[in-house]
Amino acid sequence: MSDPEDQVEESADRKGEAETSDETEVVVVKEKEADAGSEESEIEVEVTIESLQAQLQKASEEVEGFKDAALRAQAEMENVRRRSAKDLENAHKYGLERFVNNLLPVIDSLEKAIESGAQAEQEGANKAVIEGVGLCHKMLVDVLIKEGVVVVDPMGEPFDPNVHQAMSVVENPDVEPNSVVAVVQKGYTLNERLVRAAMVMVSKDVSPQIDEKA
Repeated sequence: MSDPEDQVEESADRKGEAETSDETEVVVVKEKEADAGSEESEIEVEVTIESLQAQLQKASEEVEGFKDAALRAQAEMENVRRRSAKDLENAHKYGLERFVNNLLPVIDSLEKAIESGAQAEQEGANKAVIEGVGLCHKMLVDVLIKEGVVVVDPMGEPFDPNVHQAMSVVENPDVEPNSVVAVVQKGYTLNERLVRAAMVMVSKDVSPQIDEKA
C-alpha cells in the first residue's frame, strides 16, 4: 500500500505534465494562427497593389480624356475668334457696298451729262455749267476712291470675265481678238470685291471671206 505522501507527489507530477502538454498545444495553435495571419496579410497586400494600379491606370485615362477635351475646346475657341475677326474685318471693308451701289447711277448720270455737255459746248451752251457738272463728278469719284472704291474702265484691255460683262462681240481687224473695244458702262470694285461689272464690247477674229467665183 502506497504512502499518502507518495500519492500526493505523483498527483503533482501528473498535473505538471498535463499543464506542460497544454502549453505546448497552445504554442502550436498560436504558431498556426500566426502563419495563417501572415498569408492573409500577404494576400491583402497583393490585392491592394493591384487595386491601386488599376485605379492609377483609370485615372491616367481620365486625365488623357480631359487633356483631349481641353485641346478640342481650345481649338474651337480659336476658330470662333478667327471667324469673328474675319467677319468684323469684312464688315469694316464692305459695309459701304450697298451705299456705293446706290451711288453708281448718280455717277452714271453725271458722266452722261458731261458727255452731252461736251457736245452742247460746241453749240454755244454755257461752259461754266458744264465745268460745274464735271467738277461735281470728280469730287464724288474722289470720295469713293478714298473709301476703297476703284473704277473699272478696261478700254483696250483683254476681256476678263471676272470683272467684265460682254454686251456684244464685234469683228475688228485693228486689235487683238478678245480685247475690249468699247466700254458701255464702267465697273466698280470695293476693296477688291466686285460691286458692278463693266459692260463692254469685245473684239473677235475677222471671218474669212468666201470667194463666190470659186
